[in-house]
Amino acid sequence: MSESSNTFEPGLYLPGGHNTDPPLPLSSPTTNYRLNHVMLRTRDPKRTLHFYLDLMGMRTVFTMNTGPFTIYYLGYPATADDRANLPAWAARIADIPVLTQTLGLLEFYHVHGMENPDNGFKVSTGNDPPNLGLGHLGFTVPDVSDALERLRSEGVRVFKELGDVSRESVPLSHWEESRGIGKGQVHERFAEIYGQVAVVLDPDGYMVELVPQDMVF
Repeated sequence: MSESSNTFEPGLYLPGGHNTDPPLPLSSPTTNYRLNHVMLRTRDPKRTLHFYLDLMGMRTVFTMNTGPFTIYYLGYPATADDRANLPAWAARIADIPVLTQTLGLLEFYHVHGMENPDNGFKVSTGNDPPNLGLGHLGFTVPDVSDALERLRSEGVRVFKELGDVSRESVPLSHWEESRGIGKGQVHERFAEIYGQVAVVLDPDGYMVELVPQDMVF
Protein backbone atom coordinates (compact mmCIF):
# COMPACT_ATOMS: atom_id res chain seq x y z
CA MET A 1 0.00 0.00 0.00
CA SER A 2 1.48 3.36 -0.95
CA GLU A 3 1.66 6.20 1.53
CA SER A 4 -0.98 8.12 -0.42
CA SER A 5 -3.48 5.26 -0.12
CA ASN A 6 -2.72 4.31 3.49
CA THR A 7 -5.72 5.25 5.67
CA PHE A 8 -4.13 4.22 8.98
CA GLU A 9 -2.63 6.89 11.22
CA PRO A 10 1.02 6.09 12.05
CA GLY A 11 1.67 4.53 15.45
CA LEU A 12 -1.90 3.53 16.31
CA TYR A 13 -2.47 -0.04 17.49
CA LEU A 14 -5.88 -0.81 15.99
CA PRO A 15 -7.62 -4.06 17.01
CA GLY A 16 -9.82 -4.93 14.05
CA GLY A 17 -8.26 -2.22 11.89
CA HIS A 18 -11.13 0.17 11.16
CA ASN A 19 -13.56 -2.63 12.09
CA THR A 20 -14.95 -2.62 8.59
CA ASP A 21 -14.52 -6.36 7.97
CA PRO A 22 -17.70 -8.00 6.70
CA PRO A 23 -19.79 -9.89 9.28
CA LEU A 24 -19.00 -13.58 9.84
CA PRO A 25 -22.31 -15.26 10.69
CA LEU A 26 -22.58 -18.96 11.47
CA SER A 27 -24.17 -19.33 8.05
CA SER A 28 -20.98 -18.17 6.32
CA PRO A 29 -19.37 -20.90 4.20
CA THR A 30 -16.00 -19.99 5.81
CA THR A 31 -17.11 -20.18 9.46
CA ASN A 32 -15.01 -23.28 10.21
CA TYR A 33 -11.96 -22.40 8.12
CA ARG A 34 -8.67 -22.57 10.08
CA LEU A 35 -5.03 -21.86 9.31
CA ASN A 36 -3.53 -25.33 9.68
CA HIS A 37 0.04 -25.17 8.37
CA VAL A 38 2.65 -23.28 6.36
CA MET A 39 4.99 -25.03 3.89
CA LEU A 40 8.58 -23.96 3.28
CA ARG A 41 11.14 -25.43 0.92
CA THR A 42 14.39 -26.66 2.43
CA ARG A 43 17.71 -27.35 0.79
CA ASP A 44 19.00 -29.74 3.45
CA PRO A 45 16.50 -31.44 5.80
CA LYS A 46 19.26 -32.52 8.20
CA ARG A 47 20.18 -28.90 8.91
CA THR A 48 16.54 -27.81 8.98
CA LEU A 49 15.47 -30.55 11.38
CA HIS A 50 18.42 -29.82 13.66
CA PHE A 51 17.28 -26.20 13.91
CA TYR A 52 13.55 -26.78 14.41
CA LEU A 53 13.78 -29.98 16.50
CA ASP A 54 16.97 -29.61 18.54
CA LEU A 55 17.07 -25.82 18.88
CA MET A 56 13.41 -24.72 18.65
CA GLY A 57 11.83 -27.72 20.40
CA MET A 58 9.36 -28.79 17.73
CA ARG A 59 8.77 -32.49 17.14
CA THR A 60 7.98 -34.61 14.08
CA VAL A 61 4.31 -35.30 13.45
CA PHE A 62 5.00 -37.38 10.34
CA THR A 63 7.23 -37.66 7.31
CA MET A 64 6.41 -39.01 3.85
CA ASN A 65 8.63 -39.79 0.90
CA THR A 66 6.40 -39.06 -2.07
CA GLY A 67 8.94 -40.21 -4.68
CA PRO A 68 10.37 -36.95 -6.06
CA PHE A 69 10.30 -35.18 -2.70
CA THR A 70 9.90 -35.78 1.04
CA ILE A 71 7.65 -33.79 3.32
CA TYR A 72 8.18 -33.26 7.05
CA TYR A 73 5.37 -32.06 9.31
CA LEU A 74 6.44 -30.55 12.63
CA GLY A 75 4.46 -29.33 15.62
CA TYR A 76 4.64 -28.68 19.35
CA PRO A 77 3.42 -31.32 21.85
CA ALA A 78 0.88 -29.40 23.91
CA THR A 79 0.85 -31.24 27.24
CA ALA A 80 3.22 -32.95 29.67
CA ASP A 81 1.72 -36.30 28.67
CA ASP A 82 2.40 -35.53 25.01
CA ARG A 83 6.02 -34.64 25.77
CA ALA A 84 6.47 -37.79 27.86
CA ASN A 85 5.26 -40.07 25.07
CA LEU A 86 6.20 -38.56 21.72
CA PRO A 87 5.35 -41.66 19.63
CA ALA A 88 1.80 -41.67 21.01
CA TRP A 89 1.49 -37.91 20.43
CA ALA A 90 2.73 -38.22 16.84
CA ALA A 91 0.41 -41.15 16.13
CA ARG A 92 -2.57 -39.20 17.46
CA ILE A 93 -1.80 -35.93 15.63
CA ALA A 94 -0.82 -37.69 12.39
CA ASP A 95 -4.21 -39.38 12.19
CA ILE A 96 -5.68 -37.50 9.23
CA PRO A 97 -8.96 -36.35 10.88
CA VAL A 98 -6.93 -34.96 13.80
CA LEU A 99 -4.13 -33.59 11.61
CA THR A 100 -6.51 -31.41 9.62
CA GLN A 101 -7.94 -29.98 12.87
CA THR A 102 -4.54 -29.18 14.42
CA LEU A 103 -3.23 -25.60 14.30
CA GLY A 104 0.30 -24.23 14.17
CA LEU A 105 2.04 -26.88 12.06
CA LEU A 106 5.08 -26.38 9.84
CA GLU A 107 5.62 -28.42 6.68
CA PHE A 108 9.06 -28.64 5.12
CA TYR A 109 9.35 -29.74 1.51
CA HIS A 110 12.61 -31.25 0.30
CA VAL A 111 12.99 -32.09 -3.37
CA HIS A 112 15.48 -34.94 -3.62
CA GLY A 113 18.86 -33.69 -4.86
CA MET A 114 18.15 -30.12 -3.84
CA GLU A 115 20.92 -30.37 -1.24
CA ASN A 116 23.54 -30.67 -4.02
CA PRO A 117 25.40 -27.32 -4.07
CA ASP A 118 26.08 -27.71 -7.80
CA ASN A 119 22.45 -27.69 -8.92
CA GLY A 120 22.15 -23.88 -8.87
CA PHE A 121 19.18 -23.91 -6.49
CA LYS A 122 18.76 -20.98 -4.13
CA VAL A 123 16.04 -20.71 -1.49
CA SER A 124 13.93 -17.58 -1.90
CA THR A 125 13.28 -16.47 1.65
CA GLY A 126 10.85 -13.72 0.68
CA ASN A 127 13.22 -10.98 1.82
CA ASP A 128 15.66 -10.89 -1.10
CA PRO A 129 14.75 -8.21 -3.69
CA PRO A 130 13.17 -8.30 -6.13
CA ASN A 131 11.62 -11.61 -4.98
CA LEU A 132 9.81 -10.26 -1.93
CA GLY A 133 7.03 -12.21 -0.26
CA LEU A 134 7.12 -14.34 2.88
CA GLY A 135 8.59 -12.23 5.67
CA HIS A 136 9.15 -14.43 8.72
CA LEU A 137 7.89 -17.14 11.04
CA GLY A 138 6.91 -16.00 14.54
CA PHE A 139 7.56 -18.12 17.65
CA THR A 140 6.58 -16.99 21.15
CA VAL A 141 9.04 -17.92 23.89
CA PRO A 142 9.10 -17.40 27.68
CA ASP A 143 12.38 -15.45 27.65
CA VAL A 144 13.66 -13.88 24.43
CA SER A 145 17.07 -13.02 25.84
CA ASP A 146 17.72 -16.57 27.02
CA ALA A 147 16.46 -18.04 23.74
CA LEU A 148 18.58 -15.67 21.67
CA GLU A 149 21.79 -16.37 23.59
CA ARG A 150 21.22 -20.13 23.49
CA LEU A 151 20.67 -20.05 19.73
CA ARG A 152 23.69 -17.79 19.24
CA SER A 153 25.86 -20.22 21.21
CA GLU A 154 24.72 -22.95 18.80
CA GLY A 155 25.99 -20.96 15.83
CA VAL A 156 22.60 -19.64 14.69
CA ARG A 157 22.83 -16.42 12.69
CA VAL A 158 21.27 -13.38 14.36
CA PHE A 159 19.51 -10.88 12.11
CA LYS A 160 18.11 -8.55 14.79
CA GLU A 161 19.36 -8.14 18.32
CA LEU A 162 16.95 -7.70 21.22
CA GLY A 163 16.31 -3.97 21.68
CA ASP A 164 17.42 -3.01 18.16
CA VAL A 165 14.72 -0.83 16.56
CA SER A 166 16.85 0.71 13.84
CA ARG A 167 15.56 0.90 10.31
CA GLU A 168 18.26 -1.58 9.32
CA SER A 169 16.74 -4.17 11.65
CA VAL A 170 13.37 -4.08 9.85
CA PRO A 171 12.88 -6.41 6.85
CA LEU A 172 12.42 -3.42 4.56
CA SER A 173 15.02 -3.37 1.82
CA HIS A 174 17.04 -0.52 0.35
CA TRP A 175 15.78 -1.83 -3.01
CA GLU A 176 12.26 -0.74 -2.00
CA GLU A 177 13.39 2.58 -0.58
CA SER A 178 15.39 3.36 -3.72
CA ARG A 179 12.11 3.13 -5.62
CA GLY A 180 10.43 5.67 -3.37
CA ILE A 181 8.33 3.18 -1.40
CA GLY A 182 8.45 2.34 2.28
CA LYS A 183 10.15 5.61 3.15
CA GLY A 184 10.29 7.13 6.61
CA GLN A 185 11.43 6.07 10.06
CA VAL A 186 9.99 3.35 12.27
CA HIS A 187 7.29 4.91 14.49
CA GLU A 188 8.11 5.04 18.20
CA ARG A 189 4.94 3.14 19.14
CA PHE A 190 5.88 0.25 16.87
CA ALA A 191 9.43 0.45 18.24
CA GLU A 192 8.02 -0.28 21.72
CA ILE A 193 6.81 -3.63 20.41
CA TYR A 194 9.64 -4.38 18.01
CA GLY A 195 12.31 -3.72 20.61
CA GLN A 196 11.06 -6.72 22.59
CA VAL A 197 11.54 -9.03 19.60
CA ALA A 198 14.73 -10.69 18.34
CA VAL A 199 15.17 -12.29 14.91
CA VAL A 200 17.39 -15.18 13.90
CA LEU A 201 17.89 -16.95 10.58
CA ASP A 202 17.24 -20.64 10.08
CA PRO A 203 19.66 -22.73 7.96
CA ASP A 204 17.97 -21.66 4.70
CA GLY A 205 17.91 -17.99 5.71
CA TYR A 206 14.21 -17.78 6.62
CA MET A 207 13.66 -15.17 9.33
CA VAL A 208 12.44 -16.53 12.67
CA GLU A 209 11.03 -14.02 15.15
CA LEU A 210 11.42 -14.68 18.87
CA VAL A 211 8.46 -12.95 20.53
CA PRO A 212 8.01 -12.72 24.32
CA GLN A 213 4.96 -14.49 25.68
CA ASP A 214 4.64 -11.71 28.27
CA MET A 215 5.07 -8.81 25.85
CA VAL A 216 4.34 -5.39 27.37
CA PHE A 217 2.63 -2.67 25.34
